[in-house]
Amino acid sequence: MKPYADRCQAGQVLAKRVRLTESTAPIVLALPRGGVPVAAEVAAVLGAPLDVIVVRKIGFLDNRELAMGAIATVAGNVETVTNSGTMARLDWLGRSHEEFAEVAERERRELGLRDRLYRGDRPPADLCGRTAIVVDDGVATGASMRAAVAAVRLSGSTQIVIAVPVCLPGALSVLEEIADEVVCPWIPEHFMAVGQAYQRFDQVPDDDVRAILGIGSGASR
Repeated sequence: MKPYADRCQAGQVLAKRVRLTESTAPIVLALPRGGVPVAAEVAAVLGAPLDVIVVRKIGFLDNRELAMGAIATVAGNVETVTNSGTMARLDWLGRSHEEFAEVAERERRELGLRDRLYRGDRPPADLCGRTAIVVDDGVATGASMRAAVAAVRLSGSTQIVIAVPVCLPGALSVLEEIADEVVCPWIPEHFMAVGQAYQRFDQVPDDDVRAILGIGSGASR
């Protein structure tokens, strides 16, 4: 069963589950690219501003999809987290932790480029004293979300809510440890990839992300 037609519909379902009080001054923070159309629906329903947390996976040199960790930036803060299981595998394979440092530095440079691409000339959002609702289109390992939340913590947010349409059961406990609240409507028992939750799960182009965020075509990478 695929409970969501697409990311927009998933965002509408998600927004109904987020409970806020009038005093929380919420801001919705999306993880590009797939999290942006989901977060846009949440922000629209809540009447909250929308911004982004740019996250880059730190993958092996010969397998970028296998994450050693992740790096994120929000409101000028950059935070890096590691995947302990994958780092242990790095040791087991006899590979140097210099590989992590090399890839992390490369992704840090890409992080800055992506932040400018999605933000344009807009200054970072001020998160101090606000409730940050951190949104992605789903969570598999949790590495990207851990980095995102760590960066938000540095920005002075008083409450962090993680809101995702689907989450791997094993990753749920990780999310609950790092956030004040986790909102996830669907936690399937058998789950291999985020795309399994969607009838349509096309890659979201950068131009679509920029359009949703209201960034004009004049901003350059």
